[in-house]
Amino acid sequence: MFAMRLDPVAFSLGPLTVHWYGIILGLGALAGLILAIREGKRFGLPSEFFMDLLLFGVPSAIIGARLYYVAFKWDEYRDNLWGIFAIWEGGIAIYGALIGALLCGYIYIRSKGYSFWRVADICAPSLIAGQMIGRWGNFVNQEAYGGPVEESFLRNTLHLPAWIVDQMNVQGVFHHPTFLYESLWNLAGLILLFILRRQSFLRAGELLISYFIWYSIGRFYVEGLRTDSLAFQGPGWLDSIVDALWSPMTGVFEAGFLDPAYGNIRTSQLVAILLVLGGIALMIYRRKSGAASERYLDPMINFKTGRPAGGTVEESTPDQDVTAPEVHATAAPDKGREGEDDDSKDKN
Repeated sequence: MFAMRLDPVAFSLGPLTVHWYGIILGLGALAGLILAIREGKRFGLPSEFFMDLLLFGVPSAIIGARLYYVAFKWDEYRDNLWGIFAIWEGGIAIYGALIGALLCGYIYIRSKGYSFWRVADICAPSLIAGQMIGRWGNFVNQEAYGGPVEESFLRNTLHLPAWIVDQMNVQGVFHHPTFLYESLWNLAGLILLFILRRQSFLRAGELLISYFIWYSIGRFYVEGLRTDSLAFQGPGWLDSIVDALWSPMTGVFEAGFLDPAYGNIRTSQLVAILLVLGGIALMIYRRKSGAASERYLDPMINFKTGRPAGGTVEESTPDQDVTAPEVHATAAPDKGREGEDDDSKDKN
């Protein structure tokens, strides 16, 4: 056993310094891309579709994440505008990243002629996988940790390896590895989404909504352990509701310190509550109103051409019924679903 903190700098090439934080975020994006490409092939979507989506989505997510964080920390950046761009030092908010990515994704997906809900469902496991991996960037940077704990709690109760325990020693004080708690929660969520998307009852949009609900539940409870939460001053009744919802955790954990002068309500906890309630309400509304008539496993139709993804208008014959669901299975004889992907480049 040896005690050694990780260096946040992976390597340097002359004046260029490459941080582990950026490398880990890149690995998370790559893992998400691979998952989306593999699932997209089942519906006839080419790999280029998701590569372009990532190309536009990642910068949008980073911008959204940083703006969200800076908005709540404006006093720290008011006189240091250059610091706004120093994302390698940490300081991005996942909910801001989701806002940026979803806005960009909606515009891109609709421009290609596809239902936003259908493609977003395919990308839902990619989002949570990226978050699962990305949290380890916080680990290397020694940020987004929880309140103080005894070293014995980490080594003997949680049985964490020494390299994690040592990194949780911040200026001589050990802290809750909240990055690890959230990463493991996301791993469980990824498995859940894999199972859900193979169920016949799942409607379009419900996998994305399930992702938001699952992630927000875990984030609500993990956020209560952190000592660096974005916060604001809210009414007493709202503070009481948040405390009551988090109270089951008090049997095992102590809430992370939140400076009363800074705020009494953690922003991420409030957003998590709203997303859980809003997600459940939206799922019920879409079912009741008929807006969720498509199922996740249905063929994906391009509304600009009327054909399933992976087919082309030029190749269709006059007597083909291009809107019938069975076209998806017969557009490429003797190839099956995977063969349909061969012609998809002409459509996107």
